[in-house]
Amino acid sequence: MRANLAVRNALRLGKVFHIEIGLDYSWFIVFALVTWTLSANYFPDIYPSWPRFYPSLGEGIYWIVGLVTSLLFFASVLAHELGHSVVALRTGLPVQSITLFIFGGVARIGREPTRPRQELLIAIAGPAVSALLGLLFWALSASWPNPRSPLAALSEWLSYTNFALALFNLIPGFPLDGGRVLRAILWSIGGNLVRATRIASWIGRGVAYLFILGGLLLALLDGDWLSGIWLAFIGWFLDNAASMSYQQLALREMLSSRVTREVLQSDLPQVRRDLTLDRFIQEVLLKTGRRSFPVMDNGRPLGIISLHHVKTIPKASWATTTVEAAMTPLERTIQVGPEDTLARVLEQMTVDGINQVLVIQDEKLLGLISREQLLSFIQTRAELGM
Repeated sequence: MRANLAVRNALRLGKVFHIEIGLDYSWFIVFALVTWTLSANYFPDIYPSWPRFYPSLGEGIYWIVGLVTSLLFFASVLAHELGHSVVALRTGLPVQSITLFIFGGVARIGREPTRPRQELLIAIAGPAVSALLGLLFWALSASWPNPRSPLAALSEWLSYTNFALALFNLIPGFPLDGGRVLRAILWSIGGNLVRATRIASWIGRGVAYLFILGGLLLALLDGDWLSGIWLAFIGWFLDNAASMSYQQLALREMLSSRVTREVLQSDLPQVRRDLTLDRFIQEVLLKTGRRSFPVMDNGRPLGIISLHHVKTIPKASWATTTVEAAMTPLERTIQVGPEDTLARVLEQMTVDGINQVLVIQDEKLLGLISREQLLSFIQTRAELGM
C-alpha cells in the first residue's frame, strides 16, 4: 500500500535501493500471530504425518516451517512495497521509507504523482510483483518431488498468499492499489486530480464499511471472533486511510494557492555568529519564545540556529560554544523565494526532514518559515472554515 501516513517509532533495518526500511513495533504482533496460526493450526491440520518423517524434530517441524514461511511472507510484503517504490523513483518521485506494520506495509512517497500515467504505473507495480511471486512459488511447489514435503507446503502457501495479496490490493478502494488505479482512470478522463481523489475516497470508505460489516457478521453469526475482529480492524484502518489521504490532497491544493511571503516571519531577531550558546538562550531564545533564528553577519545570512541545534550540544559546553559552531550553515539550508508556494515548502520539509526554511530573494534574507508556523497557519484556516 502507498499512503501519506507516517508510521512512527519504526525499528530501522537498513536501506534497499537507498530506501529506508523499517519495522513498526506493531509488526511483531502480526508476525507472531501468523507464525502461531501456521505452526499450531494450518500445517498440523493439513500435514499430520510430518513428525513421523522427521522424528528428531517431532512437533517442532511445524514451528520451523511456520517461522520460515512467516518470514518469507513478510519478505513478499516488502517486495510488494519495493515494487511501488522502485517505479516511483524511476518516474521521478522521492521515496522516504518503507515500513512494515500490523496491517502489512506502507511506502511513504514524498510527493503525489503529477500525471495519471505515473499514478497508474506506480499503483500496479505492487500487485504485479505479488503476482510474479505467486507464480514463482507455484512453480517451486510443483517442482518438488514430494508434494507433501515441508518445502512444497510452504511454497504452495506462499503462492496462494501472494496471489491473494495481489487481488486484495486491486480492490477499487482508495488508498488500496486498486483505488489508486481507479483514481488514475478518473483523473485521466476528467483531468481533475482533486475530484478523482474525492470519488475514489468515497468508494474506498464504502469498501471499508463493507469490511467492517463483514467482520461483524463473521464474528456474530459464524462465531469466528478472531477473523471477524481482524477484518473489522482492516476496514477501520482503510476508512481512516481513505479519509486522511483525501484531506491531505485537499490541503496540498490549498497550500498550492498560497505563497511564502504571506506567512514568513520577517521580524526575527538577527543572531550574531560570535554569540555563545548560553547568551543566545538567555538573550534570544527564552525572551522571544521562538525556536528558530537566522544567523547574520553585516546583513548577510550565514545559516540557521534553533532550539534543536542547542540541544545537540552538551550543557557544559554552552558557555564556550558559539552560535556559528552549532548552526546549520547557509549552504546546507533549504532556501525558497517569496513567490514559492507553501505546498513546495511543506514538501521540502517533509522530504528533507527539516523544520525551517529561509526565504531569500536576490541574496537578501526576507524571513524564515518554520514547520510550527506552517502548521499553525493550516490549523487557523481550518478552524475558520477557509
